[in-house]
Amino acid sequence: MDNFKIHSYLFETTKRLAVNKSLDAAMLRSKANAMNISNVDVPGYNRKEVAFEEMLRKCLNRKVDGVQTDDKHIEISKKAAMRKLAPEVYVPVDPAQASGANNVDIDIENAKMAENQILYNYGIKFSSFEKLKSSITSRH
Repeated sequence: MDNFKIHSYLFETTKRLAVNKSLDAAMLRSKANAMNISNVDVPGYNRKEVAFEEMLRKCLNRKVDGVQTDDKHIEISKKAAMRKLAPEVYVPVDPAQASGANNVDIDIENAKMAENQILYNYGIKFSSFEKLKSSITSRH
């Protein structure tokens, strides 16, 4: 097995890509939450959220899957879609805030920050290279 195949096998499985993309989303969500908290007293500020989970679900539920048999072919697999997946920051529509008033609730933002930290920590543990390395070398 050449180095590319080993790297692909170890680091580019669909599960590993999903976890890595989830970590990217968690980092972006942390930045959005921090921005919301820092602007809690700014009149007219609209809170930011991150869209990711629904895009990930659609990517994982893809029915079309294929194998790239030549480097010049377009890859249509779940892994290819996963590589292109990126979290997005957006301003949620809040009809209750039609006046343009600040819509940040500090308690909700702190709870979202704590939830995001738990998910991030879980993702880090899941993707830990040390566990993989110890299983390869048979050292615990």
